[in-house]
Amino acid sequence: MTHVSERNSAGSNGAEGGDRRPWTAGAGRGGARKRAVTYAEAGVSIEAGDRAVELLKSKVKKTTRPEVMGDLGGFSGLFRLNTAKYKSPILASSTDGVGTKLVIAQQLDIHDTIGIDLVAMVVDDLVACGAEPLFLLDYIACGEVVPDKVAEIGAGIADGCRYAGCALLGGETAEHPGVLRPDEYDVSATGVGVVEESEILGRERVEVGDAVIAMRSSGLHSNGYSLVRHVLLGAGRMRLDSVVDDFGSQRTLGEELLTPTKIYAKDCLGLIEETDVRAFSHVTGGGIPGNLVRVLPEHVDAVVDRSTWRPQPIFDLIQAKGRIEDNEMEATFNMGVGMFAVVSADDADRAMAYLTGRGVEAWQVGEVIEGTGEVQMMGQYTRG
Repeated sequence: MTHVSERNSAGSNGAEGGDRRPWTAGAGRGGARKRAVTYAEAGVSIEAGDRAVELLKSKVKKTTRPEVMGDLGGFSGLFRLNTAKYKSPILASSTDGVGTKLVIAQQLDIHDTIGIDLVAMVVDDLVACGAEPLFLLDYIACGEVVPDKVAEIGAGIADGCRYAGCALLGGETAEHPGVLRPDEYDVSATGVGVVEESEILGRERVEVGDAVIAMRSSGLHSNGYSLVRHVLLGAGRMRLDSVVDDFGSQRTLGEELLTPTKIYAKDCLGLIEETDVRAFSHVTGGGIPGNLVRVLPEHVDAVVDRSTWRPQPIFDLIQAKGRIEDNEMEATFNMGVGMFAVVSADDADRAMAYLTGRGVEAWQVGEVIEGTGEVQMMGQYTRG
């Protein structure tokens, strides 16, 4: 992360003793001297940004890869791509943020997990085409740079990069007084990955008879929070510190809403090595139907049997409090599935065994049949 820093303007611009008189509309007339205005007085502290970078350096170093060149502080991040490893390397890129989940983090003053969400949203899009995430660049915009807070956000980003196996190559922290309140911030990131051209995954590989494997989400992930806040915190008048019995272990609503997004990148890359994967579908905005359809050719449908799993209690709570229709829930939330893998039917059991061995709850949710490029949602979710 980089940040522009303020230079100390204390002094007198050559005036004896240091003229510190305030500026007035008539300053500069009749020999009066103008007071020097600093960047800090406009609301931007370069020193605070520099402190935040220093606090982050040790975390960022833990995300390094052999291909990373140089250190933090340059104008650009350098990464030596090992072209000898590929016959025809294709670079993949993805950019994203975490939406209004940030509002929950700011209300609770908890900032060390939102970075994990950010990385997940980027790298799990990259791996959907079979690409290995190589590096990530982050951007943090805030109303006021509070070094410890920025360091917490950055530490979460660094943790996410470690979980995904990619380097945090650099980024930017920008202070925007007058645009954002002092306690407000927003984050985004761009990731780059690489995949062998002949091994790119997608709809071209999907065939009739393939198995559809679901990987359980950690909860809401990072989608639909505007609806969540409206239903639970607005109309529902719930408090973030309210303990919800259905969540278990005296877990509060706030803790549930800030559950970090599951990062599947390494699991998916390993699954590619172990089985015949045809496609991955990362379930984000648009829910299961809106994302699974993106990997279907026009001559097939994917059948998804809802009865094969139970969504987490948070989804039941949102639907009940907001009296939300089933189709609206499925178009907005992941409903308990964060990633789908479409694999050959012969490898379905092997795929589930591999994922289970890695600690990922996985099950066969359906299959690919002849059709017209649609997702057929069948049955009812398991309840109780």
